[in-house]
Amino acid sequence: MKSYQDIAALLLRLSLGTGFLSAVASRLGLWGSRSSGWQNFLQYTAQVNSFAPARIIPVIAVIATILEATLGLLLLAGFKTQLAAGTAMVLTLFFGAAMAYSFGLKEPLDYSVFAFSAGAFMLATLSNYRWSIDQLLNS
Repeated sequence: MKSYQDIAALLLRLSLGTGFLSAVASRLGLWGSRSSGWQNFLQYTAQVNSFAPARIIPVIAVIATILEATLGLLLLAGFKTQLAAGTAMVLTLFFGAAMAYSFGLKEPLDYSVFAFSAGAFMLATLSNYRWSIDQLLNS
């Protein structure tokens, strides 16, 4: 049973990490014609954060992008996994709450934002991460 939990934790770590990195790649144009692009991301950031002053939208977008790229890389590598997963949980919970405020509850539910947040929380509750840099450093 423990090996199934280890595999589940690995798959959760990898899926959360790639989810963050895919979003960053899209806004930076790395998905080619399938990318959203930076300008579209700025517009979406303004829509999601409808309560925020327009002048801080670029700051929110840059901070979100840096956080998502950093968290994605940390999760993929399995380095500082507990901290990265906990931070990912908070970031996505805030994102889901902002979406719910600006668009209604359906939007974050349709895009599984709260499921992403709950998955990150579950990963953060673990203490042993097999097949990770954390495991190598702790052995």
